[in-house]
Amino acid sequence: MSGVTSVDGPAARPDAQAGGAPAPQPAPAGAPADWPAGQQPGPAWPAGQQPDGAWPAGQQPDAAWPPPGAYPVAEPDRLTRFVMRVYDRSPRWAVPLAALGCVGLGVAYALLSDPTRAAPDAAPSCLLKLTTGLDCPGCGGTRALWYVLHGDVPAAARHHFLFVFALPFLTYLFVAWAGKQAFGWRLPEPQISSKLIGGFLALWLVFSVARNLPWAPFTSLYV
Repeated sequence: MSGVTSVDGPAARPDAQAGGAPAPQPAPAGAPADWPAGQQPGPAWPAGQQPDGAWPAGQQPDAAWPPPGAYPVAEPDRLTRFVMRVYDRSPRWAVPLAALGCVGLGVAYALLSDPTRAAPDAAPSCLLKLTTGLDCPGCGGTRALWYVLHGDVPAAARHHFLFVFALPFLTYLFVAWAGKQAFGWRLPEPQISSKLIGGFLALWLVFSVARNLPWAPFTSLYV
């Protein structure tokens, strides 16, 4: 005899149906009854990812959208739609030009008003200083700008040291941003972290308190 074959034949696979097709894998314990057809996970569901019996919130396949209790999306008002249309249709240099115009208006006001010769209570005046006599965090900034525009940096620092210190950095950031928006320039942009911004704001706060202390040497900061 050349060989003997088993009468019973090979054992059938437990996951096979009639005709040799694999049987569908059962849904994992706790899965919803209407689990999408063909997406039932096999028994080797990743550890820690077994469903807990409910779909994630907002992802129920048969639930109405938006789900009950959800806030409807508000439609933009006419002014917002108008601004967005103007922004979409405007050239890319329009926003930097508008920002430059705002800066130009501030510079023109400093030059025309000459705050170094105005009385302390001349209008418009800082409301905090007018009512309390204390220097606010920005007191002296307009006078410092006037002196910077006239090339007198020591006098500008005398009126607002932190403004003069931050002015070169702010100018470079504005030029880098405006050049990129308007002309596609790729100037190196410094990476300013939230810690650096927080530290500068804390220093500004300390400076604002120190310049109002009524004894030397802090009295030299009073403007």
